[in-house]
Amino acid sequence: MGKVMLEVNNLKTKYVTRFKEDVYAVDNVSLKIEEGKSLGVAGESGCGKSTLALSLIGYYFPPLHYMSGEIIIDGKNISGMKPDDVRKNILGNEVAYIPQAAMNALNPTQKIIRFVEDVIHAHDKSVSKKDIYDMARERFAILGLPEMVLQKHAVELSGGMKQRTVIAISTILSPKVLIADEPSSALDVTSQKMVIKMMRELMEKGFIKSMIFITHELPLLYNVTDDIMVMYAGQIVEHGTAKEMVFDPLHPYSKGLMGSIIVPEEGVRDRKLTAIPGTPPNLKHPPEGCRFADRCKYATPTCRAMEISNIELPNGRSYRCLMSERKVREVYASEGL
Repeated sequence: MGKVMLEVNNLKTKYVTRFKEDVYAVDNVSLKIEEGKSLGVAGESGCGKSTLALSLIGYYFPPLHYMSGEIIIDGKNISGMKPDDVRKNILGNEVAYIPQAAMNALNPTQKIIRFVEDVIHAHDKSVSKKDIYDMARERFAILGLPEMVLQKHAVELSGGMKQRTVIAISTILSPKVLIADEPSSALDVTSQKMVIKMMRELMEKGFIKSMIFITHELPLLYNVTDDIMVMYAGQIVEHGTAKEMVFDPLHPYSKGLMGSIIVPEEGVRDRKLTAIPGTPPNLKHPPEGCRFADRCKYATPTCRAMEISNIELPNGRSYRCLMSERKVREVYASEGL
């Protein structure tokens, strides 16, 4: 077992609306990532993926609020830290965050080098501009970005180059954990491949120690991450290796996700496309039992009446369901799934 870079225990966070209503977006999430490993988080829109990403960096501002649980980065517990302390001591060098639509986050009036200076000076104002430029030039070159990019404005760059630039800026201080929220969703296929290749290189060259890659495309994670968690209605419903989750999902929701997407990999590409009926529950008032029950054709009255716990398998895999592994496989086999 390698060194643990990120450990999360029973994390709960919520949104508070302008009507003072609580929306429980992340509910009792636990996870662990070792050095050199990557974790994928998949699920449909509104399941809590992006809120989980924001929660993990410990940088809470209304309407998002921390409730309970632990977030430990390389042995440092950042749970409940003041925002100023998180910004100064954690963001950038301990954990880096790439938000959705990151390529639109660059101020069009500033040159790229100014962003690099801002990131480094937020942690150490004594570093000279020359040293920052040399550092940025070297790092950008390693990641396949020419030196001229540093003197460009964001509007002068293509979509793929802007995304790669944001990733380079976010990881300039070599963080222990990189959290990337849909970093390739707005790009064409060629640019997606370049961004994924770049993120792999960041891991291989040791510029980042571990990574969380968030997307709604579960099969994409097969080529990017070691493990995958599937999230639904604020909870983790299944966790396993990338191969297990793509080729042999157990939870009905994970199975539905895979069945609703065209997958090119051998062994699953010939499966018939299916849809997941219904919509996710309202997280202002989460259901008492299984949160997927109203959309699950295998649900029983018991599923709706009692809290569902994880089934832990001997190989470290887990899923949140009342059906045993044997029962799940029997049901899927009978339906030719």
